[in-house]
Amino acid sequence: MKKRTFIKTLSLGLGMGTVAGFPASAARLATPKKLLPKRLQPGDRVGLISPSAATADRMEFTYAREAMEALGLSVKEGKYLSSRRGHLAGSDAERAEDLNEMFGDKRIKAVVCIRGGSGAARILPLIDYELIRKNPKPILGYSDITALHNAIHAQTGLVTFHGPNGSGSWNPFNANQFRSVFFGKEKRLTYRNEVEETEDLVVKKNRIRTIYPGKASGDLVGGNLTVLTALAGSPYLPDFKNKLLFLEDIGEEPYRIDRMMSTLMLMGVLKEIKGFVFGQCTDCDPSGGYGNLTIDQILDDYLLPLRIPAYRGAMIGHVPKQFLLPFGAKVTLDADAGTLETDEAIFQ
Repeated sequence: MKKRTFIKTLSLGLGMGTVAGFPASAARLATPKKLLPKRLQPGDRVGLISPSAATADRMEFTYAREAMEALGLSVKEGKYLSSRRGHLAGSDAERAEDLNEMFGDKRIKAVVCIRGGSGAARILPLIDYELIRKNPKPILGYSDITALHNAIHAQTGLVTFHGPNGSGSWNPFNANQFRSVFFGKEKRLTYRNEVEETEDLVVKKNRIRTIYPGKASGDLVGGNLTVLTALAGSPYLPDFKNKLLFLEDIGEEPYRIDRMMSTLMLMGVLKEIKGFVFGQCTDCDPSGGYGNLTIDQILDDYLLPLRIPAYRGAMIGHVPKQFLLPFGAKVTLDADAGTLETDEAIFQ
């Protein structure tokens, strides 16, 4: 990145109205006009970055590169991809510079985050959103990358992609999702849970539960519940009015899920949305003791009074096989069938 561009980037987080690089004013603004990225082509070059936690095992970098190459792409690694500062993949400025560099490089056609963890929210004031607006391209990742999806969409209107990280699982399901979304020519994409063969008389894996029946259409936003609610009160959340909200989480006991759902309620998010889908809550079992609400009870408490289409159990979250969703694109949710279907083009 040129020195002048990097100084401009830092000024976004360190200029007037900020304290230690973070905004003093935190009003949620209306989402800008929707901005579509360009479709990927086999042979394109993608940028591999680490905007969150550091990667301890060097082989993870190899796995991510080889996965992208196996999908028919070439890879440019971020300058600070393997850096480390405490638990983070380098300083805030370094991680932001890698992201900005990839969006500014005309040769890079998409940005892939190698992993989540923690720390992406720290770089939100350092991102050059005007640069992204002028160079719209797909960015892929999930978990802590929720911070980037929400901030980039809120600030630029860009449709991003919530799905496997670079060093994550690239089993046939995920690889086919990638090819279908980024290389496919289908006008509509349908996300329906995979039904696996079993010797059991009853299918038990990947079952959905309808919370409230019906269909609803709207732009799809959300991500990891913990990361999303941690952005409360900041300018890095989109407008939730008439949106469809999808959520997932990992390692959170039910009382914490309840607390975060109450945060969304108190923010006014739940009364604004038109539909809701909860993916997987991996390792979210309650600890010992009495009086724990179940995840089902918690979701019922917050969603049934809204009388909006809602279901849980979608293949979204910290699971080996997961949907690759267009964040910010208009989709239709069918709570009875347990499906999401795109309603419009997700690329230019």
